[in-house]
Amino acid sequence: QVQLVESGGGLVQPGGSLRLSCAASISIFSRNVMGWYRQAPGKERELVAAITSGGNTNYADSVKGRFTITRDNAKNTVYLQLNSMKPEDTAKYYCRLTATNGVSFWGQGTQVTVSS
Repeated sequence: QVQLVESGGGLVQPGGSLRLSCAASISIFSRNVMGWYRQAPGKERELVAAITSGGNTNYADSVKGRFTITRDNAKNTVYLQLNSMKPEDTAKYYCRLTATNGVSFWGQGTQVTVSS
């Protein structure tokens, strides 16, 4: 069973920054996609950013130029750097691992709140 543990969430003022981390319980050297999703109250979960094992990235239009996803395969960890944050970035952020057979695993999420 794959376990994903997110950390780094919290309260930040508009314009501020956070770095989220997602640690996987297995080696992530194998070919897979790691992604960050978010879900705000009353809204559907949406993709924020994803990164392949080869380092190719994909971002939601709403976060392009502000958020950066990276991965450290040696540490089995994927990161999401959140800069120039806005109140609309407030949500619970989830990490997702999609294996080569298409099976996905989710973390428990970490809350991010942007407010003055």
